[in-house]
Amino acid sequence: MNVIVLGSTGSIGTQTLDCVEKIGASVSAMCAGTKVDLFERQIRKFMPKAVAMSDEKAAETLKNRISDLDIPVFSGEDGVLRLFDEVPCDVCVNGIVGVAGLRPTLAAAKKGLRIALANKESLVVAGEIIKQACAENGAEIIPVDSEHSAIFQCLNGICPTEADVKTIPKKIRRLILTASGGAFYGKTLNELETVKASAALLHPTWKMGPKITVDCATLMNKGFEIIEAARLFDVDEKDVDVVIHRESIIHSMIEFTDSSTIAQLSYPDMRIAIQYAITYPERIPSPVEPLDFFKLSALTFAQPDYKTFRAPLLCREVLRAGGNSGAIINAANEVAVSAFLNDEITFSQITDFSEKMLDKYPIKKNVSIDELLQTDAQIRKEKIK
Repeated sequence: MNVIVLGSTGSIGTQTLDCVEKIGASVSAMCAGTKVDLFERQIRKFMPKAVAMSDEKAAETLKNRISDLDIPVFSGEDGVLRLFDEVPCDVCVNGIVGVAGLRPTLAAAKKGLRIALANKESLVVAGEIIKQACAENGAEIIPVDSEHSAIFQCLNGICPTEADVKTIPKKIRRLILTASGGAFYGKTLNELETVKASAALLHPTWKMGPKITVDCATLMNKGFEIIEAARLFDVDEKDVDVVIHRESIIHSMIEFTDSSTIAQLSYPDMRIAIQYAITYPERIPSPVEPLDFFKLSALTFAQPDYKTFRAPLLCREVLRAGGNSGAIINAANEVAVSAFLNDEITFSQITDFSEKMLDKYPIKKNVSIDELLQTDAQIRKEKIK
């Protein structure tokens, strides 16, 4: 099995390489952004047939460093996309953060690959286009987000054939996404006015990159997951619910029309979802320890506080609106999170800016990828203050 790992130096990428090594798959290509030192170590260990770095200066540095290896180094967005034409591939693991992962997802879909998708922005910004490309080219998306992987695993467990899976939406009452609540669960609006980025990065259960960790703190990540779930599993927005589950043991649930609920449980470790996406439909031993139910003191649940953390409500508006609205909210959020991490704005301004951009920009239907990326570029020119 040949695997392309996109975003190999990030949290998903490093865990993917750990899984690939343990299951004995081959890394045919990798890409990274700017982390030359780590990327070089990965290249020398896994010896892919080609690599790319989105940062052109970093790519030049890398070329000099691995000049002793017969491995081509491509650069920029076009260089990342070129990997799909240069190497054999069965599975593409997309761990790129943000809208930068959109074109690679589309490229993998057009190649008819299995896409182990951790880049939720692909479906938030261009879900209809991505799914159409998959259908036309025989590609498949296996979700890597723990919540969507949980739903996928539950569906696969009760409906193992494709024919059965297509009838599932008629049997589902709702999908229930669990949420840790992030670093600021229980905080009031007044308390959030003074919180700093360093505090937002203290996630209670998961170890992730800074951007997605802040998204968890605002609950924007959960809002994006509502969009992703509705588009992945062909259900209405109103049929996707969220419950706060601080322990992150139950990763998501499905409630059926007969009031039966099925859940997927494990310790919070992304390697289970990553490995399952690569090896599906097979299950093989993973490096994650099994649950010890005698050590679990409690599993708790609570309703989200949408008055304080209203990002998921904005994302529900995006689902209903469609068109370019996903590109608007995603770009606005990326801009605002970056500003917050640089101590340029307050925590509450992250969601405020996203809402402002949704109000400012007109919704356009039936948009192309280029039009979506044009919207993205326009938003990035906006000033928050």
